Parts: sequence; structure tokens; C-alpha cells
Amino acid sequence: MKMARLKPRDSRLAAIALLLLALLLGYVVLLHWWFVAPLQQISSEMADLRDTQGRYAAAIAEKPALQHRIAALGAGQAASHAFLADDDPNTAAADLMQRVVDVVGASTKGGSCTVSQKMPMPNPPATAGEPYRKAAVSISLNCDMEPLAQVLYALEQGTPYLFIDDLSIYRNPVAGQQNNMAPLEVQFTLSGYVRPTHGAAANAQGGGSTADRGAMP
Repeated sequence: MKMARLKPRDSRLAAIALLLLALLLGYVVLLHWWFVAPLQQISSEMADLRDTQGRYAAAIAEKPALQHRIAALGAGQAASHAFLADDDPNTAAADLMQRVVDVVGASTKGGSCTVSQKMPMPNPPATAGEPYRKAAVSISLNCDMEPLAQVLYALEQGTPYLFIDDLSIYRNPVAGQQNNMAPLEVQFTLSGYVRPTHGAAANAQGGGSTADRGAMP
């Protein structure tokens, strides 16, 4: 069977189609993958770099304002009533012992309460990651039940923020046999955070760590 010969017009159209197909294949094989695709990738990477540069430039522009804000927050923390009045741990420990004496002296309703022993703790234990220094004292009391409740409440609920740990309450069995109303013997550790300097407060704020009670006002 012989194939029909194409008319001259159809031959020209077929030749044009084959030429276009060859050009398309040549573009895809030779030009697109070797030149166009790499240029498109470079263009995309340059756009990403410009975006990254813009973000860094914006962050650098905000740096003075952020530093000013951190310094202001640090100064506010240094002036906060949440901290002990002194920035020296030894003096702050002495203030803690005096506060216990004052609170016990004012808690006389419903019985008696006396301070039998008070000692500073030179190196109070600290939780990992705490940004502030602590001052701590060891306290021993002889108290009736109602004054003891008043003392503990006044210490933990007032300002500066104080923390009672290692609380031990018991009644001497010998004294209890002789007197049913014998006072309770109480021992605990009382601690608070030393007032930071402005620089230390700013560093603590920038570190993002918080104390046991969370962010202090």
C-alpha cells in the first residue's frame, strides 16, 4: 500500500511543526536546564538573602530600643519591694533575723512566742538557673499554736517576698507530760532574694530566668 503524497501546503505545515518541535526540544535540553534553571535558582536564593538581610537590619535597628527597655526593666526590678532591702547577702541575712524578731514580737494574740535561736546561713542552697542571689537564716521558735500561725502567715504573705523551707514542728514529750499546754518547738529556714544592682538586674532580665515566685513585680 502506497502512502498518499502530501500536498505542498500540508508538507510546509508538517515541516513547520517538526521545526517547532525540534526548537522546543533544543530549548529544553540545551538552554533551559543549562542556563534558565540555574538563573531561576540564583534569583530565588537572592530573594531569600534579601529577606534575611531585611530581618537582620530590622533587628539591628531595634537594638537600642531593646537595650533601653532591658535597662528600664532591670532598674524597676532593683527598686521592687519583692527583694530584701540590702544588696549584700550578709547584711540582708541580718535584716532577715531582725524581721523574724519583729514579727514574733507583734504576734502575741492567743498565746506566747519567742525566738530561741537565729543563725545566718553562709551559703544557702540555690535552685539551678536562679538569676538572683539568696540570703537565708535558720530560725528556732518556741510558740503556742495561734501565735505560730500568725508568724508564719506574716512572714510568707508580706513584702519583701520570703520563703519558708524545711519546716519542723514538734512538742517536747517530757514537757508535754508535765504541761498539756507546753509550747511547740519550731525550726525552719527563712530566705529571700538579695536586691540586685542595676547591672545584675538587667542581666537577669535578659537571661529570661525567673525566681521561685515567677516574675517579680
